[in-house]
Amino acid sequence: MSILNVCFHGIGTPGRELEPGEDRYWISPELFEAVLDEIRDWPGLRISFDDSNTSDVEYGLPALLDRGLTADFFVLAGRLDSPGSLGDDEVRLLHRHGMTIGTHGMRHIPWRGLSPAEADEELVAAREILTKVTGVDAGTAACPLGRYDRELLTRMRRLGYTRVFTSDRRPARGSSWLQPRFTVRNDDTPQSLRSEAITGPGLLGRAKLETIGLVKRLR
Repeated sequence: MSILNVCFHGIGTPGRELEPGEDRYWISPELFEAVLDEIRDWPGLRISFDDSNTSDVEYGLPALLDRGLTADFFVLAGRLDSPGSLGDDEVRLLHRHGMTIGTHGMRHIPWRGLSPAEADEELVAAREILTKVTGVDAGTAACPLGRYDRELLTRMRRLGYTRVFTSDRRPARGSSWLQPRFTVRNDDTPQSLRSEAITGPGLLGRAKLETIGLVKRLR
């Protein structure tokens, strides 16, 4: 079965200073609701939110509940209770409403090439913090900045992660441990997202996307 993973980041006005290039992934509330209405009936839909911005509960949660939808929220443990970011209470609120809490690491740094100390902080300590907040293992993860390689994936399998999400903008296989996602950007529209995810690229385009994913997994 094919899965269409759609990922959001920030909605509305940021409550913190953005990282370089991050503004591309902040969308208006109007675009967010329009995209949500477009994708709500897609077959095999899975929704997720990265970066643990406060807009997850200001805009994301109410809109999901109004439509009877659930989502995975990938939280940065190192930003808990920081300005513009979710706190422990907001994470627990998401969990109480049936949302899945996963980890996005500690500091929003790429996970490729981590030192042993960094790997422990990003992949172990951050997960433990989030597990303590909700009382449920934060055993799913989203790779920050969409970067990964074979060494990282091997390490995450050994750590017992049950599913890992990327940003490769292609459909996923439902049973796959590694899950590519379509990340919504501020130049997307409901129509362009449907065209890319549902209609999809031609044969050569699909082959290119598969090759990119294969290279990332094997390098």
